[in-house]
Amino acid sequence: MSLLDPLSHALAAVVATAHSTVTAVGADPDGGATWLLSIAAVVVLVRLALLPLVVRGVRQAHAGARARPHLKRLAAKYPDRRDPETMRAYLAERRQLGAEHGVSRLGCLPTLAQVPIWMALYHLLAHVSAGTAVGALTPTLVASFGAATLAGVPLAAHGYAGGGLHLVVVAGLAGTAALLGYLTQRFLILPTTVTDDLPEAMLSAQQLVPLISAGGMLVAGGVVPVALLAYWVCSAVWTCGQSAVIRRWFPTPGSPAALRLER
Repeated sequence: MSLLDPLSHALAAVVATAHSTVTAVGADPDGGATWLLSIAAVVVLVRLALLPLVVRGVRQAHAGARARPHLKRLAAKYPDRRDPETMRAYLAERRQLGAEHGVSRLGCLPTLAQVPIWMALYHLLAHVSAGTAVGALTPTLVASFGAATLAGVPLAAHGYAGGGLHLVVVAGLAGTAALLGYLTQRFLILPTTVTDDLPEAMLSAQQLVPLISAGGMLVAGGVVPVALLAYWVCSAVWTCGQSAVIRRWFPTPGSPAALRLER
């Protein structure tokens, strides 16, 4: 039994419930659109559940921006922190500053919380694509999923090697997810990042992250099921919209987006 099994079973229940809801209003149980809507329901419910963590992450970014000038002065106050006593004093004042400005050491929690969900969904769709029942996705539903297609390409299919229409669909989905991810990171997330005092090497690395992420998405598109690619597209659309809202109304103080908003 895997540690991801409880999450996979919970996600299977969401997909199965969404599928029964869509079919109850007259949709074809074996239709690709029905299953794509069921997968989209996972995106909506999971991302809604994670919204409190996203809000927390935005607040932490703002708190970190408010604390940054004080932390710089603190570092200047303790330029030589080699001996244990000086280091203890420095860390104590740093913790005090963090508490005053509401800076948490768990600022990366929103991203970390999504990792097991991504892994669980990958395992779920991989097993279902292979014809294995998981939780609420019974053998009957798994057989229905196996019959579902997108533009004639099975949702359970993998990779770029199919040729013709198969290649167009897989490459189109992977390319769409990669492009949306690149645009989101390059034009919506990076402008809300404070880059003052960052080393040149780190700034260059930040500029490369969107390209590396997009390239990784294209590579992964060759090994995951078509259904998972559809999930990535839906998730990328949500992330793009969410990031646009943050950039427009809640940019991190001191970031390029915030400075443009103040003009």
